[in-house]
Amino acid sequence: MSEVILGNARLVLEDDVRHGAVVIREGLIADLDDSRHLPKGAIDCGNDLLAPGLIELHTDNLERHLAPRPGVDWPHANAVIAHDRELAGTGITTVFDALRIGSLSPEDTRGRGRYARALASEILQMREIGSLAISHFLHLRAEICSETLIDELDEFGPHDRIGIVSLMDHTPGQRQFSDLEQLRRYMRGKYGMSEAEFEAHVARQQSLGERVRVPHETAAVSAARHYGATLASHDDTTRAQVAASARHGVRLAEFPTTLEAAHACHEAGIAVMMGAPNLIRGGSHSGNVAASDLAAAGRLDIISSDYVPAALLLGAVRLGLSTGSLASGFRAVTSAPAQAVGLSDRGSIRIGLRADIIRVASPESVPMIRQVWVKGQRVA
Repeated sequence: MSEVILGNARLVLEDDVRHGAVVIREGLIADLDDSRHLPKGAIDCGNDLLAPGLIELHTDNLERHLAPRPGVDWPHANAVIAHDRELAGTGITTVFDALRIGSLSPEDTRGRGRYARALASEILQMREIGSLAISHFLHLRAEICSETLIDELDEFGPHDRIGIVSLMDHTPGQRQFSDLEQLRRYMRGKYGMSEAEFEAHVARQQSLGERVRVPHETAAVSAARHYGATLASHDDTTRAQVAASARHGVRLAEFPTTLEAAHACHEAGIAVMMGAPNLIRGGSHSGNVAASDLAAAGRLDIISSDYVPAALLLGAVRLGLSTGSLASGFRAVTSAPAQAVGLSDRGSIRIGLRADIIRVASPESVPMIRQVWVKGQRVA
């Protein structure tokens, strides 16, 4: 692999931003130069930012490509490639593809059926033959309130590149769906449910949740250990729920819904992740705590793009500008997520790490991706 030098840039390092150049050799960061001159043979970055490639831990984007319209099941290989290239174009160089395991009860016809194992195999095969531009891991979203979770957990093993298992309990009346009126508006708006259908759905899911919660949580926690994956909680709302997460060995809290829960996570040593759309819009679309409130309280560690891939870069810049430290904003989408899931080979511009690097223009207004490298290879 030939040497690549990126010069005349502002390097986003762990704690500051400084002028310099990056030397890439054999897919790794081989040297850093903080002088003002443009090294011979270097690409002139025109004083743009060079930052570590963004690391995405929680995204629904693949689902959008798999089902671009209700009832449409798009060809999977094409959907995965479209997802992969879209993320590359937004500066994301590592993604944990979220796959739901645990199907809804048979009488509930909403959403996709059982699909995770087959799709995971397709993603892993595409990775092996070099079809994907960026680095892909799997994120199994273990739906506690379901019928098939334990059977689906048994379909995976340590060889499947599972980086995260999250405990997703969407039983109505708790966590994200604590406010049944909010849930009513969501379900009736998205699925066109009548009031009678909504009431039947709530009763059915509440009964199922009470019956399977303990065995399903136990199975998911055990499976995460077996896979060697990071265990995540989802939508923790109370201190009691965070305490239960800590007992399970949770290291990452996805979208705690209250400041109380975020404080408890901090005290328990659990990293807090919030969605970039929440941060950018100034609040949660479902009425939960605002990411900006957690940032102001020092309780926001990691940002995910959630349902808008381009939001990850914008969220990092917005966070950096609001705190007066661009380096701090980028940490929330690079080194902090890398540390949360045990990836020690990426997430910083540092000698010896993977050369996953993005070139960003105009960060003070609308940040724009100019170029993206994964292991030293230009992918966007």
